[in-house]
Amino acid sequence: MGFLQLPSRAVEQTSLTRQNTINSRVSPWLSAIAYPLCNRLVIPTFFSQVTVTGQANVPLDGPVILAPTHRSRWDAILVPYATGKSVTGRDVRFLVTADEVKGLQGWFIRRLGGFPVNPRQPGIAGLRFSIELLQQGEMLVIFPEGGIFRDKQVHPLKPGLARLALQAESSQPGLGLKIVPIHLEYSNPYPSWGAKVAIRIGQPLLASAYSQDTPKEGARHLLADLTAALKDLATVADKEPVLSVCTSS
Repeated sequence: MGFLQLPSRAVEQTSLTRQNTINSRVSPWLSAIAYPLCNRLVIPTFFSQVTVTGQANVPLDGPVILAPTHRSRWDAILVPYATGKSVTGRDVRFLVTADEVKGLQGWFIRRLGGFPVNPRQPGIAGLRFSIELLQQGEMLVIFPEGGIFRDKQVHPLKPGLARLALQAESSQPGLGLKIVPIHLEYSNPYPSWGAKVAIRIGQPLLASAYSQDTPKEGARHLLADLTAALKDLATVADKEPVLSVCTSS
């Protein structure tokens, strides 16, 4: 995902202007149905085992960027399962590609907190909206690899996440933005009925730790540390206790 340098005045425009350009919200009635349905029926029925470690690393408040590896379309359901309402009491917002908000799927995504950014030509509205959500203390999911990769390797991360994080932190001193690495690993590249999945959540990185550098250097260092954290989660045996296991009967 690319990134545009947002002028401070643009960041501080009114919410009304932003909402006229980005149509995304968390529908109380739809989320009250969709997430319990997925958590209690869809996920336990489809997967024979879901193992989650490191849930204590997900902040219970304050602005957060969740940065998962992207291995399957199931990720969009499993990340909220591991970090959302039932775990932290928090809604999960998603930054997705423009192609994913078309048709019926798009209708659901927009009403469950997702909103589009075109990775080829990122518009200022979506990026501004992302910063506004973080300024409001929301939890935002961005897949830093930029697409689905079926292998178990951590692929080069796109610079957009780091630039967005540092822009948000600099737009509001003391914001306290945290970036949480998450690794998802399926028992096979194309999950089928009865597949197993492991979700490992790492310790947060503080955006403020990189804001003392120049924007370019800060983004480079943040990406390097996030890459290292994701690789550790992918290759190192779990050292934290298993906090959540879902096993189908």
